[in-house]
Amino acid sequence: MTKREFLNAVIAETQNADLANFAVSELEKLDARNAKRASAPSKKSLENAPLIAKIAEFLTSEPKLASEVAKELEISTQKASALLRQIENVSVCDVKVKGKGTQKGYFFAE
Repeated sequence: MTKREFLNAVIAETQNADLANFAVSELEKLDARNAKRASAPSKKSLENAPLIAKIAEFLTSEPKLASEVAKELEISTQKASALLRQIENVSVCDVKVKGKGTQKGYFFAE
């Protein structure tokens, strides 16, 4: 049971007004804390911002594989793929790679 579920249960089932008021105030604090946390960028997103900018410079109108981007920026293919999905205005298409089958290609559509 989460804290939110517990406090909602207390509000719904208690006959004690002081206890219900306390639960309501705790829910308000919880909502305020969550709103503050959601509005601030995370440590990881701040670390990834320069990488995303470099990836955006590297992309063209010709599809690039995540492995190509990873090799260029010296990061893992998984990280490159995740960052590519975060960039706005990036289109995805299937690219046939000899010996590997079909992979996703990322590019800026014109």
